[in-house]
Amino acid sequence: MRNAPQAVVSVVQNFGWMLSARVLAAVFSLIYLAIITRSLGVSGFGKFALITGAAQFLANLLAFQTWQIIVQYGVVHIENGDEGRLARLYRGAIALDLISALVGIGASALILHLFAEALGMTPTLARATLVFNVIMLVSLRSTPIGILRLRDRFSLAAAADAATPTLRLIGAVAAALIHPKLQGFLIAWAFAELLTAAAHWYAVQRIGEMKTILRSDHGLRTVFADNPGILRYSLTSNFSQTLFISVKQIPLFIVGGLTGTAAAGAFRLAAQLSRSLSTVSQMIAKAAFPEIVRAVRSQGARSLGTMIAQSFRVATAVGAVVFIFAILFGQVLLETIGGIDFGRAYTSLMWLTAAACIDFAIVAFEPTIMAAQRAHLLFLARLAATAFLIVSAFLLDPIMGADGVAAAVLANSIGQALLLGAIMAHIMRGHKGPATKLA
Repeated sequence: MRNAPQAVVSVVQNFGWMLSARVLAAVFSLIYLAIITRSLGVSGFGKFALITGAAQFLANLLAFQTWQIIVQYGVVHIENGDEGRLARLYRGAIALDLISALVGIGASALILHLFAEALGMTPTLARATLVFNVIMLVSLRSTPIGILRLRDRFSLAAAADAATPTLRLIGAVAAALIHPKLQGFLIAWAFAELLTAAAHWYAVQRIGEMKTILRSDHGLRTVFADNPGILRYSLTSNFSQTLFISVKQIPLFIVGGLTGTAAAGAFRLAAQLSRSLSTVSQMIAKAAFPEIVRAVRSQGARSLGTMIAQSFRVATAVGAVVFIFAILFGQVLLETIGGIDFGRAYTSLMWLTAAACIDFAIVAFEPTIMAAQRAHLLFLARLAATAFLIVSAFLLDPIMGADGVAAAVLANSIGQALLLGAIMAHIMRGHKGPATKLA
């Protein structure tokens, strides 16, 4: 077990590598979003956002969070020097990804076959959408991400992550020059996803872990015996992450369905800008997760109280600064990137940024709950908050339009923060003593 200063240094280093990739992504995303919005217009961008959002939602709905599984259980095998069990864990994670992809491809084909005409898709657009969905699903990269994070190779993971915004920018420029239509940008996005997945697997090969994956050993059935509780952990972490992704995609679908594609396009751009803060919070959580797992295994979750309190104070201060920035410059950013028609989303941007600030303030809660093997409580909290989001959105949209849906996102964040805070208080009190440690 590393001591506290070493753990903090490791988290900072991990976060630094992830931040470098995200800064690049943020800069490039502003450029390619400007290209797409000005090429397709507010209504066309709304259609693009709905199609890509639906594909991402389907991929995340079915995909298991294999990166968390690998980190959670791989730490034990590395500490014990058990390469055989580690190899089986890797292969089990890959099998989960493959099953998710196959089920998703079948679901995509069925949905488009039955509802493409009702959704107003031409046969050409339906085919392009199906191809996009297939590539999104076969490009699942949770397993290689988990391997790189388990081995503390965040620099390679950051380099692989940088492929997505770089390739999207290149693809957006190419599509704008060659085929500035919806299909052209969908094809560009699909190739970016596929090549990013290839970059992650190349990084795994670079650190020599492909040899571990291909190691000849017992079949996958022994994975359950090797890793007690892995089935329950896999299901609850998957359901929890599905709800987390749903919170990001469902509001867009509600706006598109109730208010129209033009409103959806403006809402999507506002969501993209506000999401930068929540992206930073996710990076911190992912960077800290391996160290939190090690700390909980060694000392129990109660040992993390000081770190969590400090992270809350810092995150609250940063969130306040970001919210003030959004108030002052949000309108200018929306209109500069998308054009005058996108300025209508300023009020939505305020609600969404406030929600992102709350999510950022509780950044340390999720990885601690997961490391303490309370994923089922995290899932229940998110389930309740997501239900509240949907009900609030349908009630507020007729009154406030897209702004009402954005306000519902803020209500979701507040509810989730209260519920996760209660779970954290329960863990820190340690009602079950050693049970807060990993098995």
